[in-house]
Amino acid sequence: MGETVLINGATSVSGMLAVQIAKHLGAGRVIGTGRNPESGEKLRELGADAFINLNQPDAKIVETLKKEAGKGYDVILDYLWGHPAEVIIKSFTPTAISIPSKRTRFVLIGGLAGRTAQLSGQSLLTSGLEIYGMMGAQTPPEALVEGTKLIWDMIKQGKLSMDIVKYPLQDIEKVWNMEEHGKRIVIVP
Repeated sequence: MGETVLINGATSVSGMLAVQIAKHLGAGRVIGTGRNPESGEKLRELGADAFINLNQPDAKIVETLKKEAGKGYDVILDYLWGHPAEVIIKSFTPTAISIPSKRTRFVLIGGLAGRTAQLSGQSLLTSGLEIYGMMGAQTPPEALVEGTKLIWDMIKQGKLSMDIVKYPLQDIEKVWNMEEHGKRIVIVP
């Protein structure tokens, strides 16, 4: 309760759902990142406290990440990995040897920006960074069942919002390469 959550890649459909779920679960602040400013506005409507546009120089992103972190990020949900993850980790890695003042749980969910990321040893030694995979060994099966039930309950109660765009099956070729930022494309007969 009251934790600061950063959602990297929050402008995706999954990221937008994550913003809503984090708020529902009692996050104090939710910050989203992404490349689409229009979707960034939608994130605020869904409960995000701030949006960080990744289409700017790394130094500016680091500066904004530090400003929005307040006392630091408790949880980072990452749909992107690659270079954006490197920039985020750099933003809270001390430049001198120190004892970590905060634990930051970094949960890797996807790799839309790249399959690899380079991390300095310093980021693991001094930042309090803990990296987990979405389906890591730490996740007991009961937690997955409980989480799924929570999501379905939120859907039934109308507490989750998702933009859905329907296209007829006959337009599948045209739709295949379309980009609908922050919207779920559904093909119908």
